[in-house]
Amino acid sequence: MSDAKASAQADDLQQTPLHELHLSLGARMVPFAGYSMPLQYAKGIVAEHRHTREAASLFDVSHMGQLHVRGEQAAAALESLVPVDLQGLARGRQRYGFLLDAGGGILDDLMITHRARSGAAGAGGELFVVVNAARKQHDQDWLSGHLGARCEIEAMPRHALLALQGPAAAQALQSLMPAVAQLRFMDAAWVALPPSVGDAEVFVSRSGYTGEDGFEISVAAEHAQALAAALLKLPGVAPAGLGARDTLRLEAGLCLYGHDMDTTTTPVQARLQWAIQKVRRSGGARAGGFPGAEVVLAQLDDPARLGRVRVGLRGLQRAPVREGARLLDAQGREVGSVTSGALTPSADAAIAMAYVQTACAAAGTELYALVRDKRLPMQVVDMPFVAHRYARG
Repeated sequence: MSDAKASAQADDLQQTPLHELHLSLGARMVPFAGYSMPLQYAKGIVAEHRHTREAASLFDVSHMGQLHVRGEQAAAALESLVPVDLQGLARGRQRYGFLLDAGGGILDDLMITHRARSGAAGAGGELFVVVNAARKQHDQDWLSGHLGARCEIEAMPRHALLALQGPAAAQALQSLMPAVAQLRFMDAAWVALPPSVGDAEVFVSRSGYTGEDGFEISVAAEHAQALAAALLKLPGVAPAGLGARDTLRLEAGLCLYGHDMDTTTTPVQARLQWAIQKVRRSGGARAGGFPGAEVVLAQLDDPARLGRVRVGLRGLQRAPVREGARLLDAQGREVGSVTSGALTPSADAAIAMAYVQTACAAAGTELYALVRDKRLPMQVVDMPFVAHRYARG
C-alpha cells in the first residue's frame, strides 16, 4: 500500500473523544470498526494484560454504539426483539442479550440497562443499550424499523465510553466517585463527576469485558478527556489497548461478535442460553415472541437439534492456534474450526474457542488443529480459562 493511500484511509477513520490523549500517551493506533483505536501503548500487550489482572487498566471503548430506547412501554417493545426478560429488569440493573434474525442467528450481542431515574414513570421507560461498533448503524436501523412506532430510538454519538478493569478498579474509582462503592456486578447508576473534572453526571455500570471486576462509564464527550486523565493519575491505573482487551476476553471465555458468533450461530449453539431467562423459555409466562423463537426454543428443549456448539480448547503444546484453523478428530475427520485463539499470558497456554460437532464437545475430548499442515493436539476444556472475578457479593 502506498503512503498516500494509507494516509487517505487514515483520514477516513473516525476518532473517539480520547484520540489526542492516546497520541500523547504514545499509543500505536490502528483501524478498527471504522475508528482509529489504540492497539497498545509503549509497554506492550502482554504488560497491559498482566497489569489488568494485577491492578487496573483504562480502556477507551468509545467506538461502541450507545443508544437510548425511550417510551412508557420501552421494555415490552424491546423485549419483542430479544429473548431476554426486560419487563422484569429492575431500575439500575443491566442484562446481556442479543438481537436475532428469523432463523435464530445472532445479529449482534448487546448490554441493556434499565436507566430510568428514581421516580420516573413507565415500566422500563428508558433503556440504555450498548452495541458493537461494527454493528451500531445496523442495530439502530433494526431497532428503529421494528420499534419506531412504539418508542423513541436515539443514538448518543456525543458520548464516550470508558472501561476501568481490574482488581484495583473499585478502589481507584471510589476515590473519585465514592457512590460507585454501592454497585455490585451488573448494577448501574447515575454518579456525579468530581468538581475537578466537570459539573455533570456520568452513567456507571459495574461490568466489563475482561472477566475482572470493573466499571464502564458513559460520559459526555466534553468531559471524557478530563475524566480519563484523572483516572490515569490514580495509583495502580494504566492505559491499555485493543490487544490486551482481546486476550483478556478470550481467557474469560467471552465471545467476540463476527468471530465467535454471527448470523450462522444461535445463542444455544454459542452456549449463551444462560442469558435467556425462564420467563422467555417454553412454559414461561412470556415464552417466545422474539425473532427466531421457534428455532431457539426447540434447541433449548432438544439439544439433539444443535448440530454444533462452542467449546473451549487448551493446546497440549505451546504453539498458538488462530482463528480459521480446522479441527480434526482422532480419525482425521474434520469436526469444526477455531473462531478465536492465542497464546495468552495468564492462561500460560495456547487456548482457543471453536465450534465443533456436538459429539466432540465433551470436556476431555482430544482434537487436532491443522496449522500449516501440521496437527497440533488440543483438548476440549470448560470455560472460562481464567476464573472470573466479578463483584457479585
